[in-house]
Amino acid sequence: QVQLVESGGGLVQAGGSLRLSCAASRSIFRFHTMGWFRQAPGKEREFVASIRWSGEMPAYADSVKGRFTISRDIDKNTGYLQMNSLKPEDTAVYLCALRINTTPSVIADEYNLWGQGTQVTVSS
Repeated sequence: QVQLVESGGGLVQAGGSLRLSCAASRSIFRFHTMGWFRQAPGKEREFVASIRWSGEMPAYADSVKGRFTISRDIDKNTGYLQMNSLKPEDTAVYLCALRINTTPSVIADEYNLWGQGTQVTVSS
């Protein structure tokens, strides 16, 4: 069973940057799409970004477009989310997910495997 482990979260001041990582415990050849979602207390899980594991079709939520960049390292079985110009409203638990289907999706239920999440807190 493949497991996903997120890391890189923490406390940062507004305007700062963080780089989140999502490491898979073994080969993920069955999965073709990676997504990042976030969930703030009392709110629903929200789409942040997605990409085909091949590197094609990066997509972003409007709220993070131009500030966040999704990427992956195939050799390391690891995905990344570079977050710049962070805002207090970016505060949430960030989760990575993998989807078997080759089409990236903004819908959390369409992802097959999830990590436990990493906390990102942005202070004003």
